[in-house]
Amino acid sequence: MALNKKPVNGMKDILPEEMQIRDYVIGVIKETYGKFGFTPMETPCMEDIGNLSSKQGGENEKLIFKILKRGAHLNLETAKTDADVVDFGMRYDLTVPLVRYYANHANELPAPFKALQIGNVWRADRPQKGRYRQFMQCDIDILGDESNLAEIELILATTTTLGRLGFKNFEVRINDRRILKAMAAYSGFDEEDYDNIFITLDKMDKIGIEGVARELTEAGYDSGHIDKYLALFKDMNGKEDTLAFIEEKMTGVLDESVKAGFREIIESVNATKSDCFKLVFDPTLVRGMSYYTGTIFEIAMPELGISCGGGGRYDKMVGRFTGKDVPACGFSIGFERIILILMESGFKVPDQSNKVAYLIEKGVSGEALCRIIAEAQAERQDGTQVLVTRMNKNKKFQKEQLTAEGYETFRQFYKERLKD
Repeated sequence: MALNKKPVNGMKDILPEEMQIRDYVIGVIKETYGKFGFTPMETPCMEDIGNLSSKQGGENEKLIFKILKRGAHLNLETAKTDADVVDFGMRYDLTVPLVRYYANHANELPAPFKALQIGNVWRADRPQKGRYRQFMQCDIDILGDESNLAEIELILATTTTLGRLGFKNFEVRINDRRILKAMAAYSGFDEEDYDNIFITLDKMDKIGIEGVARELTEAGYDSGHIDKYLALFKDMNGKEDTLAFIEEKMTGVLDESVKAGFREIIESVNATKSDCFKLVFDPTLVRGMSYYTGTIFEIAMPELGISCGGGGRYDKMVGRFTGKDVPACGFSIGFERIILILMESGFKVPDQSNKVAYLIEKGVSGEALCRIIAEAQAERQDGTQVLVTRMNKNKKFQKEQLTAEGYETFRQFYKERLKD
């Protein structure tokens, strides 16, 4: 029986044209983030299953690729639960591994630590266009800075990178989990219900305010609380400064330092940002991860109807490993969506060096071949990209393929012409 030549369902082979764009984008990301002081680091693709299933990853914890114990540690006959047969899992994001890394190496790292991590993650998700079971994430995080300078730097670094890649007219939507909680408390909901309420609120862009009201009612929440809650969103429509409206409504419910810090982030970014994006306060923004404790943000591209990145503050995660909380904040760029957008728009990698193809007829060998290779080596030393290959029978088709790959110049070497 022939072996299966297709990749595993939900994973993909990457052809040279896409790989060239991916390498270029990674180069821009590393260079730009490096100018903001972020340091590259790396974690293993597998983590202890207890770390991955610690109820910090939201719905992603249901999508873990779990790895069976091996050898004498695996006893299927006595196994009753997953814990009896599983010890590791493939990482589903880069945040949990980063926090574990920081907890393990904090004494060896600068304070604050500005981390850049690019790597594949795995989720047992339903494959569809632009969504794979293996995909690359690109995160920047600042650990050890409790001030809102962390949020400001993360937003500016991420948006600068997107601007360098040619993206314009996108939005960075921003909110704060503490504002979300204050709005729920103001409306009379019990704190234990907040997470479920936020899950429903997060659907507002899809089901509308009426749909949110219906779902909250069906869940059995007090109608008076629902009406008061949703009135906040109705009343802010048309307000020139929705943040000021919420700040006024939350007087006595939301800490004044939270208000001041949140507004300072918005004002500082607006005063120093480029014109390629808008910073938008969005009181319906939730972000699904339960580990977020403060500011949250998301990149939206209204022209394309998609989001391509997000993040927020997660001050309680390090303490799960060490017993001592450390302030932390991160921003993840939607690497795969960016690549998909660039591919579909016909993006070409700019500023390529001249690409020359040496096409050598079959039969050219010995001293003549050595002279050709030496000539190619000299051009390479001068910075030219040189492909040395044998000439195909269908030379026209071969040159068409190479032209599509960006080769601009062809040098052709024939056996008869090389004779002295």
